[in-house]
Parts: sequence; structure tokens; C-alpha cells
Amino acid sequence: MTATTAPVHTEPAAEVRAPSWMLMARSFGSVLRRDVVVTGKDLVAFLAQVLLQPFFFLFVFGKLLTGLGYTSHDYASLLFPGLVALTVAVTAIQATAFPLVAEFGWTKEIEDRLLAPLPLWAVAAEKLLFASLRAIVAAAVMFPIGIGVLGSVPYRAAGLGLLVGVALLGSLVGACIGMTIGTFVPPTKINIAFALIFTPLLFTGATQYPWPSLASLRWFQVVTAANPITYVSEGMRAALVPSIPHIPGWVCVLALLASLAVFGTLGMVGFRRRAVD
Repeated sequence: MTATTAPVHTEPAAEVRAPSWMLMARSFGSVLRRDVVVTGKDLVAFLAQVLLQPFFFLFVFGKLLTGLGYTSHDYASLLFPGLVALTVAVTAIQATAFPLVAEFGWTKEIEDRLLAPLPLWAVAAEKLLFASLRAIVAAAVMFPIGIGVLGSVPYRAAGLGLLVGVALLGSLVGACIGMTIGTFVPPTKINIAFALIFTPLLFTGATQYPWPSLASLRWFQVVTAANPITYVSEGMRAALVPSIPHIPGWVCVLALLASLAVFGTLGMVGFRRRAVD
């Protein structure tokens, strides 16, 4: 007599599925909302941090030196778009670079974000979007500050579309530059690296002078052309004060798109490398 054994049925292993787009969208929104709320609770400190330097630039170069007769009255109109561009780019760089250095370095807060039901690229994209939002808010506040300091600021309704487009692209490029810095520079070297990177970005970004005026100083004009902030400054001038010689707006947009592709790729590569490590 032989015993028969009933066949054993094994259930297939549960398939690991990527989170649905709806779940991803909710998680992305929750992480972004948390960052916005935290910034909102410390709004005064945020505005003081990002606007103090542009305010004094505007006051000293646009108001004080003009009033003393050392600069022409038209210089404030040339300077203001450059300072808005500087605010957009630098705010986005700082809002991405320093938090990433801290989160990957000693607070390890990035680990909580990586545990969210989001792919790696979405976690990085939230960082970029949040930094861009901070930069846009800081740039918008520059207009009432400019009116308060100078009495009026250059504005053209016809240039509004270009102004918004350049501001958005400039904030995203700045955020990608910040992510590149924050993920490739070791935490112990960030202060030195930021000083070495920030100073050239500040003074070669055509924020205090129009790029075409450098034709007599050709080598510096070439150096300035390699700085993405130059195209934010010149794009702002094309939108606000087209009577001042400037790089055409469409050239600025193309240059910013190219910078976005380069630094966006570098930033994502650096973020993935640090997250996997």
C-alpha cells in the first residue's frame, strides 16, 4: 500500500510594486508642505538672511552713491534687475547646498525622506522645487524693497512673461548648482568651497554691469559668459529695462536651459551617489 501525498501549493511571492502615482503625489505634497510650514514659522529670519545683502547693495550703489553724485541716476535702473537676479540665484543655491550638506553629513535627516514612498529622483526634485519657491519669494520681495529704497523700480508689463520665465529658470538653475555643491563637496570643506565658489559667482554674474559693456575687456567678458547668473541678470534687464544694452532675452533663456540640463544632471548624479552610499 503506497501513501499518496497531496501536492503542496505554494503562493507566489508578493510582487514588490512601485508606489502609485497618486501615492507619490500625496507623499511629494506632504514633504513639500512640511518644508513650507517650517520656513513659514521662521519667515522673518529667512527674509533677513536672503535680503540683507541685496538691500545694502541697492542702498549704497543705487541710492547713496547716486545721491552723492558718484554714479548717474540711471545706474539704479541698471543695478536693480541684476540684484533681483542675484537674489534669485543665490537664495536657491543656499537653500539647497547647506541643508543637503547637513542632512547627508551630521543630522542624517535625509534618511527619513528616503524612507518615504517616493523614488530617489522625486526626493531630489522636492529639494529643488522647494529651493526654487524660496528664491521666487525672495525675488518678489525685492520689488517693494526697491520701491522703498529708490522710490520706484523699472517695470514693463510687456516684459512680464520674460521676467517670470527667467526668474523660474534662474531659481531652478541655482537650486541645481546648490545640489551639485551640496552633494559633491565634503561637509568638512563646505565653508571653504562656498567661499571659493560664491565670490566668483557674485562678481562675474553681470549683476552690477551689463554684459555687452565688457567688450573692451574681452577676457573678462568670456569669463562672465561662463557664469549662469549672467543670463539671469541679462534676462531681467531685457524684461525690465530693454533700453540698456543687454544679451537678447531668447539667448538668456536658451543659456539657462542648457545650464539647467548640465547642473541638473550633475546634481542628480551627486544626490544618487550620496543617497546610495
